[in-house]
Amino acid sequence: MPQPLPAPTSPLMSTPTDRALFDQARTGNTEAFGQLVRRHQARIYRVALHMLRDKAAAEDIAQETFVRAFRAMQSFDGRSEPYTWIYRIAVNLALNAIRSRKVATPAADVDDPRLESALISRNGEDPSREATRKEMYGALCEAIDSLSESLRTTLILVCVDGVSHEDAAAILGAPEGTIAWRVHEARRKLREFLVTRGFDPEVSSARAGKGLP
Repeated sequence: MPQPLPAPTSPLMSTPTDRALFDQARTGNTEAFGQLVRRHQARIYRVALHMLRDKAAAEDIAQETFVRAFRAMQSFDGRSEPYTWIYRIAVNLALNAIRSRKVATPAADVDDPRLESALISRNGEDPSREATRKEMYGALCEAIDSLSESLRTTLILVCVDGVSHEDAAAILGAPEGTIAWRVHEARRKLREFLVTRGFDPEVSSARAGKGLP
């Protein structure tokens, strides 16, 4: 018996854009907003983690970001993408949390959650190279922490999270030229910092250019 032909793919079955989901959410479709949350929560958490260096605080920021976004949906003017609007909420919440701290953030150490990937041993890796890698990652975290607030935030968005200069400009409310300058300046400072710690300039430059893994 011949098998029935598969049903043609409908355009309605394609993956909806952020804006389409956001427009549906504004009409009361909570499932559409839930899709937005699932689509972006991991990246929002990662940005908050690199800014705050605290897992619990980053989780709180990520949760509060979407709570505020849900409550403020009707005020979204549509001039930017929902993605950048949500990111802006997250970055502002993280910066406010940093500024409200009563004591300075301690230097990077083995408990720094940003170092987890560096602290995982790699099969077959020479112990001396593993130790050097961990030391470099720790120095890189310390170098990032030494940057000014604007340079550090821009670097995290562009080099750690992979946000484009255009989107970073929308998130931070700065011209693209300013974003490009901040990234260049942050990388320069990271290279200088790492070189003063005795790391090879070429290796340091490569790591500084990529940010943290």
